[in-house]
Amino acid sequence: MTATVQPASPRLSPLARAKAILGGSAGNLVEWYDWFAYAAFTLYFAPAFFPKGDQTVQLLQAAAVFFLGFVARPIGAWLMGIYADHAGRRAALSASVALMCGGALIIAVTPDFKTIGLWAPAILLLARVLQGLSVGGEYGASATYMSEMAGKARRGFWSSFHYVTLIAGQLLALGVLIVLQRCLPEAELKAWGWRVPFAIGALLAIVVFWIRRGLDESIAFKAPAQRETLSKGQVASAGVLLALTVAAGVTGVTTGPLARPAQMLAAVFLVLFFASLIVPLVRRHPRESLLIMGLTAGGSLTFYVYTTYMQKFLVNTAGFSKGQASEVSALSLIGFMLMQPLAGWLSDKVGRKPMLILAFGGGALSIWPIMTGISRATSVTTALALILAGVAIQSCYTSISAVVKAEMFPAHVRALGVALPYALANVLFGGTAEMVALAFKHEKMESAFYLYVAGVMSLGLICSIVLKDTGRNSLIIED
Repeated sequence: MTATVQPASPRLSPLARAKAILGGSAGNLVEWYDWFAYAAFTLYFAPAFFPKGDQTVQLLQAAAVFFLGFVARPIGAWLMGIYADHAGRRAALSASVALMCGGALIIAVTPDFKTIGLWAPAILLLARVLQGLSVGGEYGASATYMSEMAGKARRGFWSSFHYVTLIAGQLLALGVLIVLQRCLPEAELKAWGWRVPFAIGALLAIVVFWIRRGLDESIAFKAPAQRETLSKGQVASAGVLLALTVAAGVTGVTTGPLARPAQMLAAVFLVLFFASLIVPLVRRHPRESLLIMGLTAGGSLTFYVYTTYMQKFLVNTAGFSKGQASEVSALSLIGFMLMQPLAGWLSDKVGRKPMLILAFGGGALSIWPIMTGISRATSVTTALALILAGVAIQSCYTSISAVVKAEMFPAHVRALGVALPYALANVLFGGTAEMVALAFKHEKMESAFYLYVAGVMSLGLICSIVLKDTGRNSLIIED
């Protein structure tokens, strides 16, 4: 298929641009609220879905379901990325929030383990997979849409609101947690109170679905351009490998003699399945795809350490109460959120590349002293100050994460190119952050986890050095 020459696209008015950014941001906030509500309330609902035992073991089981949600994200990224590049950004955004609504509602109404036995964690897993499909598709569609609608002069600033709303979603989930902690006794929170945030998320998703249906399509998608064709062979091979993965995975959770071999086969089939999704994109855009995976590996791992995992780290390692941990996490997230527009604006002035080098180089050097200091902190103020120092460095990446990726790809493959490499790297590093951290703690080697994070951040630093400055070499040329 050959490309056609694109005519000059009309510029958006300031009001239209602000409306588009606000509309995309509102949906992104609710998507990520629903996603992070799971992590924020894990301490309370883990006993309801998993048999009683050691708290760390229960958290590991809940974290495993959290990870399986991440496994679904590349599938959502692939499906929604292709859909967004063919049917439009607006259509994909609406579909992703509909899936999130379904997942949140299922979690809100599912009976506990005492009532329906093993069906409880099975249904929880199904709901989390739906949410994983949704968030996998949401990232690429919303990052692409907001970057395309931002305009060249202030693209770093406006697209930084992608992470503003991502953090705001997590902050809203923590805010709901703090309110419920203040209003309900811990026994009632564990009994039924943890269901409230998921019901709220489902209702908000319905509102956002209506908002997104009224958004304008991006100029980049409306402009005539070539479209990526999807091979029937790729779809068929991916479908077969996914079916084999599911079959082996189901066999692997049994107690028979085939359980262990089936688990190993499921892991092999899963790797082959993901390879079948990413290889065609890597063949067409190798440098861009691999650089996004490297940047995402370091950026997502560190993000989840300082946000999702930090609440549990403050309780299990630093010895703070659950209430103190929630409040420290909320305050650090407020600071983190407010840093995004400033760092995005700065990237418009100095370029994307210097910001990335600072984020990954500074992050690799600072993770050990910051995490060690938090583990030894005796006051909330000290712990908060250390977390804020860490997220300030991380902001140099998070604020421009969406725009850097979007600027690497042409319009006809942009949503897929942004979403799929990001989602795969998230499975390997973001989705496993809690499990790896808790596993190190379980083996009495918690400080080794800090070295692991520093090593992955160093990979991101190498990618930042190799990367061309996307702000000065952007492929977003429509506006």
